[in-house]
Amino acid sequence: MCSPGRPPVARQEHQQRFWAAIARGLSSEDAGVAAGVSPAVGTRWFRNCGGMPPSDFPAPSGRYLSFAEREEIALGRARGDSIRQIARGLGRPASTMSRELRRNAGTRGGTLVYRATLAQWHRDRRATRPKTARLAGNERLRGYVQDRLAGPVRRGDGTVVPGPWTAPFTGRNKPHRQDRRWVSAWSPEQISRRLRVDFPDDPTMRISHEAIYQALYIEGRGTLRRELVACLRTGRALRMPRARAGRRGDGMVTPEVRIGARPVEATDRAVAGHWEGDLIIGLNRSAIGTLVERTTRLTVLLHLPRMDGYGHQPRVKNGPALAGRGADAVRDAITRAFAVLPEQLRRTLTWDRGTEMAGHAALTADTGLGVYFADPHSPWQRGTNENTNGLLRQYFPKGTDLSRWTRHELATIAATLNDRPRKTLRWKTPTEAMNNQLLSLQQPGVATTG
Repeated sequence: MCSPGRPPVARQEHQQRFWAAIARGLSSEDAGVAAGVSPAVGTRWFRNCGGMPPSDFPAPSGRYLSFAEREEIALGRARGDSIRQIARGLGRPASTMSRELRRNAGTRGGTLVYRATLAQWHRDRRATRPKTARLAGNERLRGYVQDRLAGPVRRGDGTVVPGPWTAPFTGRNKPHRQDRRWVSAWSPEQISRRLRVDFPDDPTMRISHEAIYQALYIEGRGTLRRELVACLRTGRALRMPRARAGRRGDGMVTPEVRIGARPVEATDRAVAGHWEGDLIIGLNRSAIGTLVERTTRLTVLLHLPRMDGYGHQPRVKNGPALAGRGADAVRDAITRAFAVLPEQLRRTLTWDRGTEMAGHAALTADTGLGVYFADPHSPWQRGTNENTNGLLRQYFPKGTDLSRWTRHELATIAATLNDRPRKTLRWKTPTEAMNNQLLSLQQPGVATTG
């Protein structure tokens, strides 16, 4: 009899705990530790399965012996207990113990030696009942799925349009800011639903969209080539669990700095001094900071130059962001920009949840500016800033290096934008509106009697 090989690094219950931890949103390394294996094993499991659990892993029903019971059997055999004594201790029939020792004991060296880990491995190996995947056993269905997923783009007369040249698949996500392969690119759900329309009377031409995803992501499942994941709209090489996708690394955003805690006066734009801010990103991690006052629409641009050593010295983990858009650089730039404004015009600043604002507490201490963060995926909460960034893209297009512009050139562009009349300001310019605000601050208040 051929040898079944060596026992795996972990048992089925380890994988059950691992994928349960992944479903809770843990990283591959943390899920491996939670399952009782090393972080490297957890990462390997996640990558080999494409981010998808290979099966449902149902909870044990108690009908079959568990690993804990097999450990008790091994201890009883080491003590010299009889089969009936071990069975009474576990509350199992004696025939179950006899069958377990006969089937799952090790035979190395010509003697029967019972080990719990080896017995559990034999049990898991026998419990697997490999079933041929539907795509692997139906060539016609497989051809239909592949043609809709990765078929060529054709003109109206049927000729193929090759599209741009693309780099070969490397097992990673789609290339960033590079051409992608031109294919028909039907989604798995579109393919699954269309099969019922194209083959209404052929039950063999049926497959769920989840089975197509499993054939793409899980290694060895079905016959779809792994590189076809690049034909999906997302282009992800690994499927992202929903709990992990919804988790954000924004622990800096506490309830007291969320936009719901911002003063009500910032919403109606009746009082000046409430600002919105963000970064516009360019080539090679270059960036320009933008600040817009909500009432007057006055724009201020923040110069974020490269730090010494960028492009020459290796990046240090948890070290400064040499590209110039780190938390310290952004905080210092905002502090300099607000230093020339009177205190009445430094009320609040609303930002998105980017990590460049991790130093917001120090910024508040230095300038007295209350920093608040918008909700995730809610750009309308910073609509003034988003609109201004769109105007700035005329001068700083996407995909260009923004680090080449000096502080004076950014000030010139900001002045150009501030000298444009705005419909929302009744055709006044932001500069004129801000000057009116400054004049109103200089006028003495009128005393009232109660």
